[in-house]
Amino acid sequence: MKRIVSTDAAPAAVGAYSQATTNGDLLFTAGQIPLTPDGELLDDELIDVQTEQALDNLVAVLEEDGLGPEDVLKVTVFLDDIDDFDAMNDTYASYFESKPPARSAVGVEKLPKGVGVEVEAIATQP
Repeated sequence: MKRIVSTDAAPAAVGAYSQATTNGDLLFTAGQIPLTPDGELLDDELIDVQTEQALDNLVAVLEEDGLGPEDVLKVTVFLDDIDDFDAMNDTYASYFESKPPARSAVGVEKLPKGVGVEVEAIATQP
């Protein structure tokens, strides 16, 4: 059975989606952008700062369901400028130091609210 996961420690869902859903075995997060839980958009910041906020949001959603970065199986990172990959990757690596998940990084034309990065994940219940 599907269950919705929601936390005030990450930006609220502002559309027809949930921060995450789970069936008790796998948890699927919505894409997280560099938006603080208080609603401050960090779109003018460097990509490392944007990546850090997006990943902080992702971790907050995971933690709401008792999970952490070590439980993530797959991450997809969307970048509006693929040339930002190295800077994003340096920040990303600090969140997944041990046994990192599978990952795809995709260059896209535009992201919501004009941000430079969006991150989504699939995690497993331990």
